[in-house]
Amino acid sequence: MNILQIIPGSGGSFYCGNCLRDDKFHLAMKKQGHQVTKLPMYLPLFSDEHDLNEIPVFYGAISIYLKQLYPVFRHAPAWVDRLLNSGPMLKLAARMAGSTNAKGLEEMTVSMLMGEEGKQKEELNRMVRWMSEYLNPDVIHLSNALLLGLAPKLKQAFPKSILICSLQDEDVWVDAMKDSFRNKIWALMSTKAEYVDAFVAVSDFYASVSLEKMNISKEKLFTNHLGIDPEEYKYIAVDQKERNIGYISRMCEANGFDIIVEAFIQLKKDPAFDDVKLILTGGSTGEDKALIKQVRQKLKQADLTEQVVFHDDFDGAGRHEFFSKVRLISVPVRNGEAFGLYLLESMASGVPVVQPSLGAFPEIVGKSGGGVIYENNSPETLALALKDLLVADDQLQELSANARKGVEKEFNIYAQADKLIGIYKQFLENNKLSVQ
Repeated sequence: MNILQIIPGSGGSFYCGNCLRDDKFHLAMKKQGHQVTKLPMYLPLFSDEHDLNEIPVFYGAISIYLKQLYPVFRHAPAWVDRLLNSGPMLKLAARMAGSTNAKGLEEMTVSMLMGEEGKQKEELNRMVRWMSEYLNPDVIHLSNALLLGLAPKLKQAFPKSILICSLQDEDVWVDAMKDSFRNKIWALMSTKAEYVDAFVAVSDFYASVSLEKMNISKEKLFTNHLGIDPEEYKYIAVDQKERNIGYISRMCEANGFDIIVEAFIQLKKDPAFDDVKLILTGGSTGEDKALIKQVRQKLKQADLTEQVVFHDDFDGAGRHEFFSKVRLISVPVRNGEAFGLYLLESMASGVPVVQPSLGAFPEIVGKSGGGVIYENNSPETLALALKDLLVADDQLQELSANARKGVEKEFNIYAQADKLIGIYKQFLENNKLSVQ
């Protein structure tokens, strides 16, 4: 099967769960004998650009931003686009504030969802020309519903292909926008959904959210949980590690970065936890600098600077090193989320998770048995949950073993890839009958 994944990149400046999700499915399906191509949009997927090979980045972040604001750039010579979409310029964009912030990008989001009627029409045509020249996909898989503006043109240009769209945390982006744009964007996504053969939500929780937010037929909506290859993660029993707490995600307010730090400050007031350290990783963007500065100042005032480690390397080997140093992790996302791939990576490494009762967290922890859920996502409640687990050696050891087994049984990437291929095959067969 010839599969094309169209994926917005993060440039590797922070732990991007969606990028990692698509990358893991990409690798699993390739190992299973399928031809799979990643086509990045906006930014490279990872900082070292190992994902690119000879494939260009379409809709380069700087280029489309300038074209949205200044019409003169829509008619600029080709060399201007090549300069703006060069590796060094895109790396700079990845570190800039605003590249991952919905506020202020409402008009661009609308324009992207309008597709051929939007201000990025020429870039859409360029993408389709490149795909027509170099690819003949059976399946075109969009990474999220914010890319649905591509759908009508793709269905027209590739009538023999099926169009699939993943659903994960679109609400986090759209609902952060101005009231005047929010309903318009959900309506646009609902309209473009008509061109999609099937939607794949990453959790039952988010499937329900998607049905509420978008006009999607239930017959076209599937749940396929994320997965990882457990063999890529080294299990280390918790009693072989120091009593350290970990955080692995983008260091931002939405992900509860300040909540975990405040919970740690609360915990350290108890002398029974003098030995405990907090290890933070996951990266950041320019817009997170103020919060990180504020957090560092709080830690200094609490005389805990030496008890907190900022683990800068969160890619590849650096991520595995992080897991080897912590007994448990918590990412207290303020409003929950559709999944959280870091949960699987942590649990496969034998690291139990401590998560708020929000979003898909109860669903994932319940299926794996590799962690605990707490009510009321506040620093005080989290501090108590961390305390209870840090002193319960037997429970922690049991959760550690369950975490690894749970990932092996419920979230193995090869089993999840098989389920995804099954969805592809179902709609490919339907499409063959309809085009005959």
